Amino acid sequence: MNGASSLLAPIAKRLAGKVALITGGASGIGESTARLFAEHGAKVIIADIQDELGFSVCQGESINGAISYVHCDVTSESDVENAVNTAVTKHGKLDIMFNNAGRTGQIDENILALEKKDYKRVFDVNVLGSFLGAKHAAKVMIPAKRGTILFTASSVTQSHGIASHTYTASKHAVVGLTKNLCVELGQYGIRVNCISPHALPTPLLLKSMGIDKKKAEEIVSSAANLKGAVLEAGDLAEAALFLASEESKYVSGLNLVVDGGYSTTNIAFPQSIQKFFST
Repeated sequence: MNGASSLLAPIAKRLAGKVALITGGASGIGESTARLFAEHGAKVIIADIQDELGFSVCQGESINGAISYVHCDVTSESDVENAVNTAVTKHGKLDIMFNNAGRTGQIDENILALEKKDYKRVFDVNVLGSFLGAKHAAKVMIPAKRGTILFTASSVTQSHGIASHTYTASKHAVVGLTKNLCVELGQYGIRVNCISPHALPTPLLLKSMGIDKKKAEEIVSSAANLKGAVLEAGDLAEAALFLASEESKYVSGLNLVVDGGYSTTNIAFPQSIQKFFST
């Protein structure tokens, strides 16, 4: 095979021999990532509170035992510790910890009406859950002097005013945690990165917005910077695959923003100019 054709050949089994734990893995980004990781040779444990969905992801001939499920509420330290221990007991190690579980705040959240309990509920899942996942993964990875820790953040860490205060603040905290852990854990050969997706019509988002997937995609696409493409869960799974694989062996502390360039501009002004000259 010549050099040109070899460059075009697909990269097979990019996670062969790896063991991954994915929180929030029963649906949305987590499910897509679990399936893609398994396709690339990883043994995957998905941790979630959606038991029926979680077990269903583990079924099917294409899975062939590569994915297993453990019940895990990421706000419970004992649950998170058990999920990590399950991965190690079942497969002998943990190479990849993807802290993906999350929840949104109220879309129309008003600072004057915000209740402390609602604020805490979002932070418990998004920030505490991520912290606990990283903590217990690090306990396993530090002695091994290798490993990859990933988080799901959000494009609201780049563009503001498009999500609730609590959700936005919590995702900024996740990015901060990513960068701090990158510094602390680099000495042990552990890479730490996060992925910040733009608005993605996951079951969680659709429920919070009260609309169907098609309508959500129409809304996002109409305001998108990059036209002709629709963001899907598989796109975030591909980003996670890159950051979990050896292809990114010297990438750490990165907030990988997957938003089609939305955060690079504010389209309101050019739209206003266009409207002005068209009237």
